Amino acid sequence: MTQGDVWLLILAAVCVLIAMFLVAVEQAVIRVSRSAVDELVDDEARGAGRLARVLDDRARYVNVILIARLSAEMFAVVLVTVVCVRQLEDPSWLGPVVATVVMMVVAFVALGVAPRTVGQQHPIAFGLRGARLALWLGVILKPLAGLLVTLGNALTPGRGYQDGPFATAAELRELVDLAEAGDVIEADERQMIHGVFELGDTLVRELMVPRTEMVWIEHTKTLRQAMSLALRSGFSRIPVIGENLDDVVGVVYLKDLAARSFEAPDALRVEAVVERMRPVEFVPDSKPADDLLREMQSGRVHVAIVVDEYGGTAGMVTIEDIVEEIVGEIADEYDTAELPESEQLNDGSWRISARMQLDDFAELVDLDVSADDEGVETIGGLLARRLGVVPIPGSSIDVENYRLVAESGAGRRNRIGSIRVTPISGKGEQ
Repeated sequence: MTQGDVWLLILAAVCVLIAMFLVAVEQAVIRVSRSAVDELVDDEARGAGRLARVLDDRARYVNVILIARLSAEMFAVVLVTVVCVRQLEDPSWLGPVVATVVMMVVAFVALGVAPRTVGQQHPIAFGLRGARLALWLGVILKPLAGLLVTLGNALTPGRGYQDGPFATAAELRELVDLAEAGDVIEADERQMIHGVFELGDTLVRELMVPRTEMVWIEHTKTLRQAMSLALRSGFSRIPVIGENLDDVVGVVYLKDLAARSFEAPDALRVEAVVERMRPVEFVPDSKPADDLLREMQSGRVHVAIVVDEYGGTAGMVTIEDIVEEIVGEIADEYDTAELPESEQLNDGSWRISARMQLDDFAELVDLDVSADDEGVETIGGLLARRLGVVPIPGSSIDVENYRLVAESGAGRRNRIGSIRVTPISGKGEQ
C-alpha cells in the first residue's frame, strides 16, 4: 500500500468521525426539549443561546446537518473505494465489492447505531456542542438545502413538506410507534400522543355537537323550567335562544340556577332565563381545534356556539369535546354499561336500544312503520322526528298501540341510550 493510499484512508476515517458527530447532533436537535433549553438560557449556560436559535427553526437546521452528514459519508465511501480498487485490481470487481461491504458495516455500526444512541441519550450535551456548527452550516448550506427540498417535493406525489420531511410530525409519530413497539410506552399513551398531533389538523366542525343534537331553551322560559330541563337532560350548560336556533343569545349554567334557588327560592318561578344567562362565545366551524383549545383555556370558557359560513348555528363545542380528541371518550359515574339491543321485561314491555334499526323494531313489536316512510334509520331517530326536538329522558310519543319513553342518557353527551316501549291500555300485548 502506497503512502498516498494511507493518507486517503486516514482522510476517510476523519470523514467518518465527522459524520458520526453530525449524526449525534442531528438526533440531539430533533429530540432536545425546548423547555430544557429555555432553562439553560435563563441560567446563562454556555452555548444555550445558540441552541435556542437552532430550535427556533429546527427543521431548517436538521436539513443542513443532514446534507453535511451525507456529504461526509459519501466522501468517505469514495475514498475507501478508490483505495480498494487500487489494491485489488484482479479481478476488477473485487475492489468495489470489498469497499461496499466495509462501508456498509461502518455505516451501520459507526453511523447508524452508536452516534444515534448517544445523541438521543444526551441531547443537551450534543446540542450545546453542535449548535455553533449547525448555525454555520445553516448560513453556508441554506440555499442548497432549500433547492434540494424543492426538488424532492417536485418529484414526490402530493404537496410534500415545505421544510422537508426530516423534522416533522410524521417523523415524530414514527418515533412514537417505535417507542410502543419497544415497550417504552403503552398503547394508550401512543394513541394519546397521536391525538395531540392530529388535533392541529382537526377542525371544530369535526368535534362539535351538531345542531340537530343540541338541547336548548327559549329566553322567555323561567329559571325553574331551565333547571328542570338541565336535570332531565343531564347537561349543566344549555344555550339560550331568541327567535330561533340561529339566534343564540347566551348560555345558562346549572350552577347559577342552583345558586339562585338557594338565595331566593321564589325567584325560580318568576325570573326569566334571560336574566341569569351568561354571554356566549361564537367560533367559526373552520377554526382549528388546537387554536380553540388555547383560546378557551386562556378565556376560561367551557362552551362555544359554532357558526357556519352563513352565520347560522352549526352546533356547539365544549372544552371536553376537544380534550376527548386527545384522551378518548370521557366517562363518569353516571355512565352505564352498553345495553343489549332489545330486552323484554317482566311486565311485558320492552327496553330497546336507541340505535336499533327501525325496521327491526317494527318487526319485533309488529308495528306498521318503516324507515323509508319515516325518513330515519333508528328508533331513536323516530323519537326525535316525532318530537321535533332532541329527546331527553322522559320524552315520549305514541306509535299505534305503544308508548315510547326515552330513558336515561348514555355517555358524556347524554344521548338517549335506551327507549322503554309499553303497550297502551293493554292493547297490543304480546
